[in-house]
Amino acid sequence: MPTYVVTARDTKGNPRKEKISAESPGEARTALRERGLFVQELKEDQGLAQKLSSLDFQEIQNSMASVTVKDKAVFSRQFAVLINAGVAMVRGLGILSDQCPNPKLKKALQGISADVQQGVNLSDSMRKHPECFDDLYVSMVEAGEVGGVLDEVMNRLAKLLEDVARLQNQIKSALTYPVAVGFIAVTIFLGMCIFLLPILPISLKS
Repeated sequence: MPTYVVTARDTKGNPRKEKISAESPGEARTALRERGLFVQELKEDQGLAQKLSSLDFQEIQNSMASVTVKDKAVFSRQFAVLINAGVAMVRGLGILSDQCPNPKLKKALQGISADVQQGVNLSDSMRKHPECFDDLYVSMVEAGEVGGVLDEVMNRLAKLLEDVARLQNQIKSALTYPVAVGFIAVTIFLGMCIFLLPILPISLKS
């Protein structure tokens, strides 16, 4: 039921401004008239509509997305290549954030790039985004910064994450067959219980 914002005057001529819920403007005017109010202006309240239209759907998408091992592996590999090629860290982060398909990781990289541009260490900035970079990842990046071998560390992280992603895929593939067989077995069992067992006594009697 829509809500209307009303500007009116009462029987004494005093101005009134209030809200009323009604099925239609005519119904709202009738209800106000019965209350002794003379409507001067009546318009639908757009407060809720404005709130809905102002929602940042990108933020909603970011909150629902998850950063996978594969996402981090791809980022690590590409970042290592850019560092090894002599690309400035801030520029490299900017390039990768622009190309990143994962919205949550993209937002994190944009924040990290802004922090690094202001002089914050890469590891300290990554630590602000635990949903993307865990403690082990950040610690290895920090060690690479201190030792001046960040590109090598990123390459090792990329290889480690690629191995983990490959292992996860192998586990999923290995579980596909038994899960499918189990599902078919349960389906057959339920089918027998529902359709076959009820008519079995009748068949035996006949």
